[in-house]
Amino acid sequence: MFGLGGNLSRRGFLALTGGSLALAAGSASSASAERVRTNARIVILGAGAAGTALANRLTERLDGASITIVDGRKRHLYQPGFTLIAAGLKPADYSVSSTQQWLPSGLTWLEEAAAEIDPETKQVITTSGTTVPYDYLVVAAGLKLDYGAIEGMSLDLIGTNGIGSVYAGPEYAEKTWRAMDRFTEEGGVGLFTRPATEMKCAGAPLKYTFLTDDYARKKGTRGKIRIDYAAHNDTLFSVPIVDEKVRMLYEERGFETTYNRVMTAIDPGRKVATFWTPEGSVEMEFDFTNVIPPMVAPDAVRNSPLAWQTGKWVNEGWVEVDKHTLRHARYPEVFAVGDSAGVPKGKTAASVKWQVPVVEDQLVAQIDGKESQSSYNGYTSCPLITRVGRAMLVEFDYKNNLTPSFPGIIAPLEELWISWLMKEVALKATYNAMLRGRA
Repeated sequence: MFGLGGNLSRRGFLALTGGSLALAAGSASSASAERVRTNARIVILGAGAAGTALANRLTERLDGASITIVDGRKRHLYQPGFTLIAAGLKPADYSVSSTQQWLPSGLTWLEEAAAEIDPETKQVITTSGTTVPYDYLVVAAGLKLDYGAIEGMSLDLIGTNGIGSVYAGPEYAEKTWRAMDRFTEEGGVGLFTRPATEMKCAGAPLKYTFLTDDYARKKGTRGKIRIDYAAHNDTLFSVPIVDEKVRMLYEERGFETTYNRVMTAIDPGRKVATFWTPEGSVEMEFDFTNVIPPMVAPDAVRNSPLAWQTGKWVNEGWVEVDKHTLRHARYPEVFAVGDSAGVPKGKTAASVKWQVPVVEDQLVAQIDGKESQSSYNGYTSCPLITRVGRAMLVEFDYKNNLTPSFPGIIAPLEELWISWLMKEVALKATYNAMLRGRA
């Protein structure tokens, strides 16, 4: 299928992506599994990727269950598309659909957010004061972008004074693109960083740095630009072999990299960001910056007894679950899936695809009085874009082992066109199938 230089024919790409979708569908156990009769009350907090996918699968597995999903958001956002929007490759509406269109029939959708979770009395209190009792609870509430933790930063600054923020949403990603486009035209200092907290798609800060560099090169303005990357610790990526590859690419492309720097404040007027370092605060100038805020669990989760009570995540609020079963360590009728889950890896849509069947099987087995052998091994995937038209398809697990889906075909540490197309073309189709419970 590949020729010299890793080229792939259109027919070969279609065959490969078709194979990837078939492989994804192979993880769906709902359609073939025997239905379980139950009158259990199941509450799912969150109608994002994880909550919606699980809701669709549970309605196929359970006969007679009362399933309620609690989420006030009317829009469903395809978050893997935000980087493409911020690169000027897709419009803002590329990532937007309605929450309702993905939810299964027969499910109760409570269109408001959770305000309080009481696992002792087994109930959720919504923002309007509605009490929702449960027999089983699945926390799929995503996470909170804590912009308030960066002094001087607010959403209304995005798109002004050279300030961008890819994560904030599709409209903000589009504003970020306009700011980046101006910057790569005019030149100056581009400042890129990431928070010290756990975060969704930890490769996104790296890929947007690469994309900004690529646009400047295409415009012929790279000589007018300095790119600074401030890493939050002493690495660029948590997987050592990937970290070394990214370090080499950053050096090759002339990026200035500093380590152990965490943004704590920003001054839009002066165009200066302040960073914590082990030696004390330092300031770094910018003409363009992609602000990525600390990420924590939503307040209702973070302030509940479900959050980790000790350890490194105690201040971030992730749900204390077994990293393999995703069942709560202290409340066995509670599970967490997706960004809210307090596990070492897994805040990506790719992780959700493999976590959801585990929670489904574990929950259904528990309802049926059985035990499940389903286990999540920490799989996650990052199509790490290194320029428009090239990416590295990095897949790994809890042990930081590379786990390529296409060994011998797609080399995980090579910048390939096929890996780019997996991100730009195939991923959304797989994502949509996952939402329907079919992947």
